[in-house]
Amino acid sequence: SRRQVCGLHSICSCVITYMLALLFYWVLLKLSVAQYEHLGYPPGYPYPEQEEYTAPQLDPDTPRIQLRLAGQKRKHNEAEINIYFVSSGPIWFDNVHCTGKEKTLAQCQSNGIGISDCKHSEDVGVVCSDKRIPGFKFLNTLPNHVENLDIHVEDVQIRAILSSYRKRIPVMEGYVEVKDGGKWKQICNKDWTQFNSRVICGMFGFPGERKYNPRVYKMFARRRKPTYWDYSVNCTGNEAHLSSCKLGQAVLEKSNGTCPRGLPVVVSCVPGKDFAPTLMTGFRKAFRQEQPLVRLRGGAIVGEGRVEVLKNGEWGTICDDKWSLLSATVVCRELGFGTAKEALSGGRLGQGMGPVHMNEVECSGFEKSITECSFNKEALGCSHEEDAAVRCNVPKMGFQERLRLSGGRNPYEGRVEVLVERNGSLVWGTVCSEGWRTMEAMVVCRQLGLGFASNAFQETWYWSGEVSADAVVMSGVRCSGTEMSLSHCLHHGAHLSCPKGGGRYAAGVSCSETAPDLVLNPQVVEQTTYMEDRPMFMLQCAYEENCLSSTSSEVPANTYRRLLRFSSQIHNNGQSDFRPKADKHSWVWHDCHRHYHSMEVFTIYDLFSLNGTKVAEGHKASFCLEDSECDEGIEKRYECANFGDQGITVGCWDTYRHDIDCQWVDITDLKPGDYIFQIIINPNYEVPESDYTNNFTKCRCRYDGHRVWMYSCHNGGSLSSETEQTFPGLHSNQVTHR
Repeated sequence: SRRQVCGLHSICSCVITYMLALLFYWVLLKLSVAQYEHLGYPPGYPYPEQEEYTAPQLDPDTPRIQLRLAGQKRKHNEAEINIYFVSSGPIWFDNVHCTGKEKTLAQCQSNGIGISDCKHSEDVGVVCSDKRIPGFKFLNTLPNHVENLDIHVEDVQIRAILSSYRKRIPVMEGYVEVKDGGKWKQICNKDWTQFNSRVICGMFGFPGERKYNPRVYKMFARRRKPTYWDYSVNCTGNEAHLSSCKLGQAVLEKSNGTCPRGLPVVVSCVPGKDFAPTLMTGFRKAFRQEQPLVRLRGGAIVGEGRVEVLKNGEWGTICDDKWSLLSATVVCRELGFGTAKEALSGGRLGQGMGPVHMNEVECSGFEKSITECSFNKEALGCSHEEDAAVRCNVPKMGFQERLRLSGGRNPYEGRVEVLVERNGSLVWGTVCSEGWRTMEAMVVCRQLGLGFASNAFQETWYWSGEVSADAVVMSGVRCSGTEMSLSHCLHHGAHLSCPKGGGRYAAGVSCSETAPDLVLNPQVVEQTTYMEDRPMFMLQCAYEENCLSSTSSEVPANTYRRLLRFSSQIHNNGQSDFRPKADKHSWVWHDCHRHYHSMEVFTIYDLFSLNGTKVAEGHKASFCLEDSECDEGIEKRYECANFGDQGITVGCWDTYRHDIDCQWVDITDLKPGDYIFQIIINPNYEVPESDYTNNFTKCRCRYDGHRVWMYSCHNGGSLSSETEQTFPGLHSNQVTHR
């Protein structure tokens, strides 16, 4: 009996010792793994099974607050912090001190909720790490559920099979393949439908699908045995991506991987006009292009922008109420792109001006135009702060691989280097900077997917670049600003001409994800126009700044000049502040007017006869760029008094009143009649903007010798092309003088 008790005791001691040893090794393993945890997991390595995030458990007396990232953010993980407690107006926290171990910001030390002596100019912001937090999975996969199994497809591609398609860009026809388990696999076409093909083509930037010759693919499949995926796909046809489709039942047995009475799925896609081969260019030009009903404005790259529709001859925006990926996809397909990647709201890609034409848009996905979708015809309560926008899938053209920025401090800046063919081989080289301007820089940034140009550099000695790419391989570059690639711009080709050479004079750029957008309010011009006769002795300062016509130098001081006067209200509807190109130290002081000019030519004023001949002109420097007024909730940032900073904040406007010098056109020598009045802002593209097409305003002007008035004032691009043709002068902001 006693021996039995001792034996039992020994067994218990052994078990306890064994359990303690297991616990020790478990702790040791955790500590060992922890020191490498910051490295993350290699591609394809399975994540631990316990990856389930649970919200932190808080004490009942802990204040419940909500956090969000808001403001003008560049990425999903950065912005200013907004805290929801009761409303978003007050500042809820001040003098916050955290140890870093708190589960919520409410547990950190502070003055107390609502106790603050701060203003909104002191709002804090954060940039969060993109590193995966344990418990969250950011997987770019296509999840679906089949018989309670989670099937994750790593990637999808169209692989060109026929030799005639392998060298074509973009890839428009071939096998549909999915990447599963690190291997590319074909899909059995047994249950494949036209709707599935439509979704695949849309994913890769094509608006539709077309028929193909199945015989050649049947012959190819016989010669080379395909590797089939285990599942079928079931799409309705209006999905924006394959990830939104349902997977069918398993159609294959993993043991043999065959496709009974079937072949690999093949799709053939129809490219949009911007990406189609241009063999019939001459034929196309023989026909007049129809006026589109939809367009995109304010986007940094092809296939993105604010959505605008044409109604009754006037372009207007769409309110973002009920704006969805389905409706955005209809827009993208209508414009010759694929399906939509994003349906953006809240004026994310800049605000429009003019009417809001559509509200509460709802589409089935199969409409030919967004104008066929159902919508609320009354845009009650909608402002341009709610303008809808899209980002569309576009075909991969390979443009990014033929251009690079070198030597910069970050990926957004550097010397421009291009890949060209020389003597049968591809070599990298620089671009001659002679005549290098904002428009050329815009194309570079767009081609690289880096947004808008913020600067164009004609000297790049501070960026070393690649030594092997110092030679100039492109010169005489002239771009309109809308090209998808620098090679599409005019240039000298193989006959290079660059007097200063490359090296320190190679072209360079800096890019930005956002840009300002200046838009004039045409109604203000129309409502404030009048005529004034002013004696020359009161115009000396204006005369010194060349704000009068050339005949003013030939008349005595006691004579009068007849001036066409008006106010200009210039809004910044873009995504970043408008700042003068020149730094403060290079601003020009004008002693007569007692102010600094940050831009010598900020606006140009022209009068045209009805046949397009210029009959009078004026111009005005930036007397001082500042925020005269702002939309509700936006604070003024720029004030030029006391040599302050100059600029126009997003959501604000600068008003040049009719009664200030040079805010006029000298019409002393003008004969009575009907004219076209035109205003151009930022005429020499000194400051990059997201949209230059709206930088000019036109009005019809009538002068009877005693009175003058304006009517039909509108911004460039705000009317249909047919209506715009009736107004002589510029039809875009392509100015070359001054």
